[in-house]
Amino acid sequence: MRTPRLLVTAATALALAACSGGGSVDGTPGGSGVRDPYFPKAGNGGYDIGHYDLTLDYDPDTDADADADAGHLTGTAVITARATEDLSAFDLDLKGLDVEAVEVEGRDARFNRAGQELTVRPADELHDGETFRVTVRYSGEPQTITDPDDSEEGWLPTADGAVGLGEPTGSMAWFPGSHHPSDKATYDLAVTVPEGLGAVSNGELRDERTRDGRTTFTWHTAEPMASHVVTVAVGEWETARSTTDDGLSVYTAVDPTQADASRKVLKRIPEIMEWGQENFGPYPFSATGAIVDRDEDAGYALETQNRPYFPGAPDTVLLVHELAHQWYGNSVSPKTWRDMWLNEGFATYAEWLWEEDHGGDSAQETFDALYDGTYYDDEDANDSIWAFPPADPPDAAHISDSPVYQRGAMVLHKIRRTVGDDAFWDLLSGWATAHRHGNADTGDFTAYVEKSAPDEDFTGIWEDWLRGDGRPDSP
Repeated sequence: MRTPRLLVTAATALALAACSGGGSVDGTPGGSGVRDPYFPKAGNGGYDIGHYDLTLDYDPDTDADADADAGHLTGTAVITARATEDLSAFDLDLKGLDVEAVEVEGRDARFNRAGQELTVRPADELHDGETFRVTVRYSGEPQTITDPDDSEEGWLPTADGAVGLGEPTGSMAWFPGSHHPSDKATYDLAVTVPEGLGAVSNGELRDERTRDGRTTFTWHTAEPMASHVVTVAVGEWETARSTTDDGLSVYTAVDPTQADASRKVLKRIPEIMEWGQENFGPYPFSATGAIVDRDEDAGYALETQNRPYFPGAPDTVLLVHELAHQWYGNSVSPKTWRDMWLNEGFATYAEWLWEEDHGGDSAQETFDALYDGTYYDDEDANDSIWAFPPADPPDAAHISDSPVYQRGAMVLHKIRRTVGDDAFWDLLSGWATAHRHGNADTGDFTAYVEKSAPDEDFTGIWEDWLRGDGRPDSP
């Protein structure tokens, strides 16, 4: 995605000049962010990344002391990208860790660190349209990042290892890249850990081999993936591999303490995937599954691509939510973090549909309870749904709040009531197909809905439910 050029500051230019190596170039520096409305430094301008090849070696700190650190990570990131303008320098997002060397096209490159920005100045100018390869060697203790809403992401130490969780910007804690959902790429990850531990990631397991007391797990993701849904989970696992009736690879990894509690629900993955394809269209990836860690290891579940992560055994509805994200959020990813409701509103509505189809409340009954303020036992929780419009969270601290989830789902139900069930199912699957492996924003969605049902008037839904303040006057 072509992004605006940003001028480097004089301080950055001086810092680059002080670094060793390199010759003169005539291009301009790429941007140090894509100007996301909530995370302006996320991502980088001037290039598109096509592929990450990550080689990681991790030693966890398994000391029982509560103050144990995050262990030690050594990494080599080989990034293949295409310049979208003539570049004299470009940025990668990397928070913490020590960078030991950077090469561009096999030649040593100058580099500078400033906050989360790793600024690289190649020896030779990169021309608009040129494909180039960047190699970054780094090591250190990876960081846990506290989000604006006080949740933790990045690299999270667990009872027997660690897990990398990236939404919205945490992946920069363990590998350099362009960490914004608008820049998707394919991935290869080779993760080496002490023998006896496992390393689970996205996509398909291509190789597992042990040598000299250490085991390397090699994972491949062939479909484009946003960096915030990349994961590596290191620990002791009970793993299971199977194939659905239509040939989809299923891989689950469960902490032994959660095995009994998880077994029954995880057996429903093929059933949920079949149901999802009936409602949302063809599954956009070649693998599925789940990672189930201990319930104290993270504060939330996350829709990591192909293989969602759960802290503790999930119930069926939560599993449905995270697997629905594979269509809505992972394949169709937001253009900016303002569009979070396109992830969470859809996944929440998937919960409603599952309940409707499996003997629970109908979607209409759920909608009515939310509107009437009787859905939650807590009055404040019921009121929180109307705190702001789902398409316009007030700031970064609120992109995962109730209006994004529940009121976002209510918008979809209003559309369903307007167009009727048959047209709505076509709309759900058509939206997922139209933006498969791409990015979309709220404007793209409203335009798609209007084009799909040209005889209907959606003005009230957009003004009152999607972008309007407060509780609409009528349901």
